[in-house]
Amino acid sequence: MYLEWYLKEKTASEKSLEEKAVELLAEKKLTVTTAESCTGGLIAGTLVNVPGASEVLNEGYVTYSNEAKERLVGVRHETLETYGAVSEQTAKEMAAGAAKAAGADAALSSTGIAGPGGGTAEKPVGLVYIGCYLQGETTVKEFRFAGNRRENRLRTVEEALLLLVQCLNDMAESPKRRKR
Repeated sequence: MYLEWYLKEKTASEKSLEEKAVELLAEKKLTVTTAESCTGGLIAGTLVNVPGASEVLNEGYVTYSNEAKERLVGVRHETLETYGAVSEQTAKEMAAGAAKAAGADAALSSTGIAGPGGGTAEKPVGLVYIGCYLQGETTVKEFRFAGNRRENRLRTVEEALLLLVQCLNDMAESPKRRKR
């Protein structure tokens, strides 16, 4: 198995976040998917940087429009109407829905306002919600990034992968994951 060999050749300090995520998923024999809005596929694309990522990633969804969020990953229309596309509730439904649609054990979701336009006083540019679904539980974190559009998207990818690694490590620490 190439992935196994590749990851063993690197020490822990040399591994990128995506390598750590793929390694943990492979060790636990879990699969992952993504539902991405503001990152437009960058999370899945970053995971694919790891040779052998196909062992843990079968598919991902770019759900930039509300219609795509509903159709592809089952976000409820009522959620979008009540809370908006950029919300904790939508990120949670995106992650859980993507896992269900893909038949995956884990899922990452991202929804936010990358900028430079689109922000409001209530939901400013840089506001991002990242969801991590793992075996029945979903954790959502809110971030407020201050960079330009590209920087905000890249920070979102970094934080999403970090959240996935944290959730996978939490899973290893106890049979029942901690609530966040």
